[in-house]
Amino acid sequence: MTTAPVPGVPVPYAERAREHAGRRDLEARLSVRISRFRLATFLPAAALIVWQLARGFAPLPLAAAVLLFVAFGALVVWHARVDERVAWHDALRLVNVRADARGERRWADLPDFDPPGTLDAGAHPYAVDLDLFGRASLAQWLGPAATAGGSRSLAAWLLHPAPRQAIVERQQAVARLAPLDDWRERFFACGVLASDAGQAEIDRFLGWAEGPEAFGRHRPAVRMAVLLITASIWVLFALWLFGPVTRAYWLLAVLAGIVLSFGLLRPIVTAFDRADSGQRTLGRYAALLAHAVAAPTAGARLESVHRRLSAGGSDAPASMRRLNRILGFADLRRGAAIFHFIIHALTLWDFHVFFALERWRLRYGRHVREWFEALAELDALAVLASVRRDNPGWCTPQIVGLRQIDAVSLGHPLIPDSRRVPNDVSIGPPGTLLLVTGSNMSGKSTLVRAVGLNAVLAQAGSCVCAASFSMPEVDLQSCIRVQDSLELGLSYFMAALARLKGVVDAAEHERQDRVLVYLLDEILQGTNSVERGLAVRAVVRHLLDAGAIGVMTTHDLSLAEEEPLSNAARLVHFTEIVDDHGGMRFDYRLRPGLATSRNALRLMQMIGIEL
Repeated sequence: MTTAPVPGVPVPYAERAREHAGRRDLEARLSVRISRFRLATFLPAAALIVWQLARGFAPLPLAAAVLLFVAFGALVVWHARVDERVAWHDALRLVNVRADARGERRWADLPDFDPPGTLDAGAHPYAVDLDLFGRASLAQWLGPAATAGGSRSLAAWLLHPAPRQAIVERQQAVARLAPLDDWRERFFACGVLASDAGQAEIDRFLGWAEGPEAFGRHRPAVRMAVLLITASIWVLFALWLFGPVTRAYWLLAVLAGIVLSFGLLRPIVTAFDRADSGQRTLGRYAALLAHAVAAPTAGARLESVHRRLSAGGSDAPASMRRLNRILGFADLRRGAAIFHFIIHALTLWDFHVFFALERWRLRYGRHVREWFEALAELDALAVLASVRRDNPGWCTPQIVGLRQIDAVSLGHPLIPDSRRVPNDVSIGPPGTLLLVTGSNMSGKSTLVRAVGLNAVLAQAGSCVCAASFSMPEVDLQSCIRVQDSLELGLSYFMAALARLKGVVDAAEHERQDRVLVYLLDEILQGTNSVERGLAVRAVVRHLLDAGAIGVMTTHDLSLAEEEPLSNAARLVHFTEIVDDHGGMRFDYRLRPGLATSRNALRLMQMIGIEL
């Protein structure tokens, strides 16, 4: 079913993209040739028919026209299949282009990942500070998922930390899916082909599938009436046809059926339209559902996905095929209107199709949403599996009971491998904080975001950008990117205070099993140094007393000399390196102790501002 990649060997996405582009181009050239052959068979066939209508039919020209039309029909079928292969290889090419772009962090080649419409970014404790959504964000790098539902699930996992058991189950599922390069490639390609499926049509279909029973308590009576009228038509017609009855009483039964049809036409037509329009949209998901059913089932999470995809006693693709057959009978109304009237008048055709549709809805309808939720979860797991496969040096985090975070070679996941500088980081236990000092541009903010992003990935069930990483279940709070607000009348300082108040309130909120982790980057810059120092120390005191753990960065070296930081802070710093010619560079290496240098004036001189 899938290839087994060599552990640690990266997937050659760029090469695979070129291979699929080449196959797409070959199929596209074949498609052009077939279209010419179609024209070359249809025009002579049409000309022969016209010529025979004018001159009279002859056996040989008629046989030639028939053969040409048969050839034309075969070419139409062949052409459709070739065009499907063109689209398929182009989808596979796009999947590999995006995977290559993720590895290189080429943001322009990755689709944007907008925040969920339900997200209040200003109220969320870390979404904006950690760049979870938008341009060059964590979600853009992870995605896109194969389905809109998968993207929503992935966003929810990033925004809301999972409990330990769910994290472990996701990790097991990710580990099972990570080696299946071909399966994931085809799964995401199916998603590309289904990307134009409208959510509005899906919601309409779900509204029908989960809706109330048609005709309510009168349904048995309607069904009995339909069966009696249908039986009466054919019994009376047979009696009239073979002689025992000389009058055409069967026409009265036909009239009764027509009256019943007009009286109950609206719910039947509405059901046909809602089921058909939604099913045509869902038809684009057929390959995705079939591919999902073929996924491995080892582990609790994947077994749950497979069980939900088989809810109702039949797997989702088989159930959808049954619905297709029923709706194919319903298409008689549109496809052959004249014949439909006659057939319906004699058999009450639409009623029988409608009752078959209702039987399908009553058996499978309530499971459709479950199918799509299971598909969305598998989709999100496949995204995280790609992260694990493409980053063999990253580790699976351990969720432990200790109230501290320990990481070896921790890096920022959104920085390319060629530029990322990892550092060992330890945060906690309660009663302590990690105080990071250093000059401008040395890497303090990057370190804080690296801690936060890896914590988010860990609690989503993903691997993390570190050689080893252990953490408890945490509630994350940050104060990194603070903005003023003209609309709310908030200055920068007041906006920062409001955000810090949220962090402190969250820390003091009683919780059972989770540890609050705070990320504070250069807080309260909008006031003088004396008041800022007093305010920062007050905030830190509240956080320490509440048992929270976290990281704080600052340029104010004097903060480390006074309580509570003088006893609680573990000091680390970044620094710059000045060469013999006065040039300055950064190695982004974390060192123990307090920073000993400043570089603001030197940076001003480097950009041409004379002092």
